[in-house]
Amino acid sequence: MKAIVVTDQAAGTAGMTLMELPEPKPAINDVVVQVHASGFVPTELTWPSTWTDRLDRDRTPSIPGHELAGVVTALGYGTTGLSVGQRVFGLTDWTRDGTLAEYAAVEARNLAPLPGDVDFTVGASLPISGLTAWQGLFEHGRLQAGQSVLVHGAAGAVGSMVTQLAREAGAYVIGTGRATDRQRALDFGAQEFIDLENDVLEDVGEVDLVFDVIGGDIGKRSASLIRAGGTLVTVVGPPEARPADGLAVDFVVESDRAQLSEIVQRVRDGRLRTNIGNVSTLDDAVAAFNPTERRTGKTIIRVRP
Repeated sequence: MKAIVVTDQAAGTAGMTLMELPEPKPAINDVVVQVHASGFVPTELTWPSTWTDRLDRDRTPSIPGHELAGVVTALGYGTTGLSVGQRVFGLTDWTRDGTLAEYAAVEARNLAPLPGDVDFTVGASLPISGLTAWQGLFEHGRLQAGQSVLVHGAAGAVGSMVTQLAREAGAYVIGTGRATDRQRALDFGAQEFIDLENDVLEDVGEVDLVFDVIGGDIGKRSASLIRAGGTLVTVVGPPEARPADGLAVDFVVESDRAQLSEIVQRVRDGRLRTNIGNVSTLDDAVAAFNPTERRTGKTIIRVRP
């Protein structure tokens, strides 16, 4: 099969190579998926799990990518809940070879059925962004109707999902980003927008929940915006500052079949729009991951035509 591999952490996305590898075999409770479309998060090339296994042993050359949509072609011993020929989508294990390949071996529990009226490209764009938004808002942020949410990076792949799900839950949403992101954030449902390059973040006042995908100085300053009993949720590591009278939660997204099904149903109903930027082929993936200009939205690799 064709697959994108990485061997040199220092090289980043420029060090990706397209090569031929053997097709994977399903382990116990696995399925093999013929990948039709794959999502990719560039920061995963800085994650230790991309380069080492659970015992901290080097596992290169490794195949990046952890989001997929495709069709089940084989079942491992003991696998239940899915069948050969079934359309699926989901989020693969961090320490195993990923989805930038024509086939991927995945634990069956990490996948959910993909309805026939949802395109593979859309399915591959949902797992990380959708699950991160869902878990950050509802599991860790305990969002309630009537609360206010400050969403950093509201025009991005994750931020746009956070914005839409928060609005649907009855929250008042304030988005942030660059000046060029304003209209896009508003289109996804933000009721206010803060230009982080020209506006004063602290003018927002107090909010119940901050969803941070930026970190650094922005994340640090955001802690002071949390009202008593509120929550700072971040996906960029332990926060440098914490609310004076509230919670700070950093988390790593996990696959969840029930949540994936909730998310894809909202897409089918028209309540949730995915945020897809560039769509490329596997042959052109390396160039797509090294763009010459800034792009918003998730890059999707269409592995099969």
